[in-house]
Amino acid sequence: MATVEGRPAQYGVTLRQLRELMETRGAEGLAKINALGGPQDLCKKLYTSPTDGLSGSKADLQHRREVFGSNLIPPKPPKTFLTLVWEALQDVTLIILEVAAVVSLGLSFYKPSEDETDIDDPAHLDEEEGHYQWIEGLAILISVIVVVIVTAFNDYTKERQFRGLQSRIEGEHKFAVIRSGEVNQVPISEIVVGDICQIKYGDLLPADGLLLQSNDLKIDESSLTGESDHVKKGESFDPMVLSGTHVMEGSGKMLVTAVGVNSQAGIIFTLLGAAVDKQEKEIKQMKKEAKKQQRKSQRKSLTGDDDLPASGNSHGNHARPDDNHVPAPAADKPAPESHKKEKSVLQAKLTKLAIQIGYAGSTIAVLTVIILVIQFCVHTFVIENKEWKATYINNLVKHLIIGVTVLVVAVPEGLPLAVTLSLAYSVKKMMKDNNLVRHLDACETMGNATAICSDKTGTLTTNRMTVVQSYICERLCKVTPNYRDIPQEVAETMIEGISVNSAFTSRIMPSQDPTGPPMQVGNKTECALLGFVVALGQSYEAVRERHTEESFTRVYTFNSVRKSMSTVIPYKGGYRLYTKGASEIVLKKCAFVYGHEGRLEKFTRDMQDRLVKQVIEPMACDGLRTISVAYRDFVPGKADINQVHIDQEPNWDDEDNIVNNLTCLCVVGIEDPVRPEVPEAIRKCQKAGITVRMVTGDNVNTARSIAVKCGILKPTDDFLILEGKEFNKRIRDANGEVQQHLLDRVWPKLRVLARSSPTDKYTLVKGMIESKAFDKREVVAVTGDGTNDGPALKKADVGFAMGIAGTDVAKEASDIILTDDNFSSIVKAVMWGRNVYDSIAKFLQFQLTVNVVAVIVAFIGACAIQDSPLKAVQMLWVNLIMDTLASLALATEMPTPDLLQRKPYGRTKPLISRTMMKNILGQALYQLFIIFMLLFVGDRMLNIPSGRGQQLSSEPSQHFTIIFNTFVMMTLFNEINARKIHGQRNVFEGLFTNPIFYSIWIGTALSQVIIIQFGGMAFSTAGLTIDQWLWCLFFGAGTLVWGQLVTTVPTRKIPKKLSWGRGQPDPETIQPGPDYDADLDKKPRAGQILWIRGLTRLQTQIRVVNAFRQGLDSRGSLADAALAEALRKQTALSKRYSHSSSVEYADAPREQLAPHDLDVERLSSHSHTETAV
Repeated sequence: MATVEGRPAQYGVTLRQLRELMETRGAEGLAKINALGGPQDLCKKLYTSPTDGLSGSKADLQHRREVFGSNLIPPKPPKTFLTLVWEALQDVTLIILEVAAVVSLGLSFYKPSEDETDIDDPAHLDEEEGHYQWIEGLAILISVIVVVIVTAFNDYTKERQFRGLQSRIEGEHKFAVIRSGEVNQVPISEIVVGDICQIKYGDLLPADGLLLQSNDLKIDESSLTGESDHVKKGESFDPMVLSGTHVMEGSGKMLVTAVGVNSQAGIIFTLLGAAVDKQEKEIKQMKKEAKKQQRKSQRKSLTGDDDLPASGNSHGNHARPDDNHVPAPAADKPAPESHKKEKSVLQAKLTKLAIQIGYAGSTIAVLTVIILVIQFCVHTFVIENKEWKATYINNLVKHLIIGVTVLVVAVPEGLPLAVTLSLAYSVKKMMKDNNLVRHLDACETMGNATAICSDKTGTLTTNRMTVVQSYICERLCKVTPNYRDIPQEVAETMIEGISVNSAFTSRIMPSQDPTGPPMQVGNKTECALLGFVVALGQSYEAVRERHTEESFTRVYTFNSVRKSMSTVIPYKGGYRLYTKGASEIVLKKCAFVYGHEGRLEKFTRDMQDRLVKQVIEPMACDGLRTISVAYRDFVPGKADINQVHIDQEPNWDDEDNIVNNLTCLCVVGIEDPVRPEVPEAIRKCQKAGITVRMVTGDNVNTARSIAVKCGILKPTDDFLILEGKEFNKRIRDANGEVQQHLLDRVWPKLRVLARSSPTDKYTLVKGMIESKAFDKREVVAVTGDGTNDGPALKKADVGFAMGIAGTDVAKEASDIILTDDNFSSIVKAVMWGRNVYDSIAKFLQFQLTVNVVAVIVAFIGACAIQDSPLKAVQMLWVNLIMDTLASLALATEMPTPDLLQRKPYGRTKPLISRTMMKNILGQALYQLFIIFMLLFVGDRMLNIPSGRGQQLSSEPSQHFTIIFNTFVMMTLFNEINARKIHGQRNVFEGLFTNPIFYSIWIGTALSQVIIIQFGGMAFSTAGLTIDQWLWCLFFGAGTLVWGQLVTTVPTRKIPKKLSWGRGQPDPETIQPGPDYDADLDKKPRAGQILWIRGLTRLQTQIRVVNAFRQGLDSRGSLADAALAEALRKQTALSKRYSHSSSVEYADAPREQLAPHDLDVERLSSHSHTETAV
């Protein structure tokens, strides 16, 4: 018989049995477990120990992966390079250019016979020129291929970058697993069937399992069932826990029974993945059918037949027999309300700008073609009175190519690229600054932030807690007391209370560095108390060995409502309850206290007030967190004054009566020092126009003390410090409803909100975002670490979760994870955010100058000399410089501390400021003046033959080559000018800190030399002399001098009308990309196709971290009639939070969501946990 590590290789239970077991619930599940011999027997069948877990040997783990599968859900395969090339080829303008180039190529080889009769005709091509004709067509084709390959390469590297980011996020996610009796943090992909996992409040479960032991466990299963109510779990009534669900309360231990694709979430995911492929095929099929039906209906309407068939997509709208819902006719359906999250401000403004440039470019391109064609026809057929010949098609194609090229130059395809590159580059660099960005647009939004609502513990403070003061038996000690000085009974009870009544996942570990302090693992407040036990010279581990978790009678776990934790253990035939928590809350429940020398005394109201004033408030004013430890005994025999007599087991569900009349053992003051770098970081924020508010669950005095130390409050300031109760009193009306106008009176002055609940945090954030008290809407960033911070993190413009102390639920709700839990990392995020905005503004300033100049030159050239001074291939080269290369060069500038010297841009600030518009128009005037001067008098000035009025097929002239070369030189030098957008004079500052910029600049300049000297017919260039090169360089460098003159013009003299993008972005542009249109035949106008495609690409890229994973979204609202059977457990993916997802469906009834309503691209971007399961 085969063995693994000395045990049989055959398990006592099969994969199929385990899968079937996990599909059951409640009583049915218990019956199945008992049929398998119960949880303990199941552990034996899986060769694991409920207390020590697996051995952790490689051979054993590998064997389990082979038999039961690994805990990975295979990602969707990435697009191949060829697929990306094919997608890039779909660009409408490129297709027009390709067609025109092919026609041009074809015509160059076409020799009409009648040419022989008219030898003098200028359109006739002699042998010398004929063999050059094909070069331009081929050059355009090659240019198109270069553009396509560059675009595809950029997409390819971007996709790889985000896959890397995704695997980084997955690698970050670890889970507590017991192996060989030790608790280890193991990456979730390494968890196997048979592992024993410790689960606690805030965890996102990585696999399916059975509970072996639990305390007050409540789980949110809405990601699988759609039910938003929390489900109570326990070994005796419902022991099944499923992957992708969230632990909302309590703790426990589970035996892993299914992982990866065999877990319940994995099964649904696999079905969903298969459904996506099926869906794509169906959608293609439907498009064809819809077209056929339309043709039929058109034919029938022509013949007067009224018996029209249903439209091609009607079969998707049939209500299922089990539904009591009859869908409304398509025409009568009201437009569903959109619940989509707002696009970022920058995105909305860029969308609008791109569409406007598109319209302007298309108009000028069409006008250019019309003018060229009319002039040619009038000149040839009216003035010269010639007959039509087939060779004239060549001229018309040439005009069309010039028009299309004008459009290519006018259209800023580089805009989506610049945005993506800038964001992707920032995301990569931000990782080094401890910001793990999960949603790309959060990066840019952070630059506009005007308010930060920060937690205290761990963010502003070090989260390394130590007990520095204690009050035991009426003795206040500011150092650790001597254990022997504490009355023995009190000391023993206190040690046992602290050791037992804290999560067993909280431990003090020896430091890896012998000189460093011991490591704190788990909840830091509990670690401080355990550290106090160790400092007294006692062992909390010995107490835990006497009282194992399995022996506990009941645990009331800590949550934001209780603000305390209680544990009931068996004690001398009865029970003992230990409680610890916020001192003012625990002391209110105390009826007795140990006085001088351990005498038991009644704890009167006067004593309580005195204790608060003399002990707790002074501790809090020193910035200490105060915790009280208390206990209560339930005894079957004769009861002492502080004990309760019981005849039967108390009703543990009656928590208010159980946790009452306690006996206070001690009050301790825990210090959590302010991080040394935080005061400076907060000062930077205040300088940058960002208001920092502290929202904490701590005592108001502790909060005030820390706020003053951090610099959030200054002693002289007139600001509000409120407790949660007072805050609610001020903002709610008589009916208890939150009123915005009342909130508007409070939040502008509020700086510290103490003893606050997560609901208060959410109310504050929502109120600030929705406030109309000021002209500018607040852009709010929030930090959170607890499970209940989820709604506030989601509601905020940018949610920061703590990477170390944060729960999985908080991480999933966030946009950015702070991997070091440090406030100063948020300041770096602000800097990067502003840098992204500036990088894109720099690119716009540069690009729009080139656009204006190239388009005007081509247009006026066409009108004045019947030809464009810049040829098609030349314009494509300029397009490549200004789009791809410039976006790369300008989008990779590093942020500077100067970025924090100015106020946030705000939502209403123009995208193109007056300073930028001054630079754009100023530079455009200079460049146009130089180009037209060279065009009309350059030949006489430089003493060279004129290139004006040349025949179609003549050799390239030096005259037009100089114009092209000067234009490129001016563009290159203007790229240096574009590095500054706030009117700074020194444009070279920091130039050499960006190797990407100067490498691209030098590379482009060298390429230009090669193109001019050796480009020949392909680029329509003739080699230039040294003198001519010097003239070109002189005109080019002139842009730097001219730039200084433009900067001298005072910006305030420029009318505000010249800035662009002022005011709130239009609501209609704040839709995250076009949905799949129900009417599949409606197509946008040809001029818009490029825009819609480019912008959709931009919007998809901005959500690209999501889009490379597919699966369920615990927060989406998604259902599909075709998948109803396969997804019976997923009746609705509930919308747990109001603004639940950046990609959500319109709120249509589920039954109306026919197969074609399901957007495949969006479906594949849903994931049931964004931190990746």
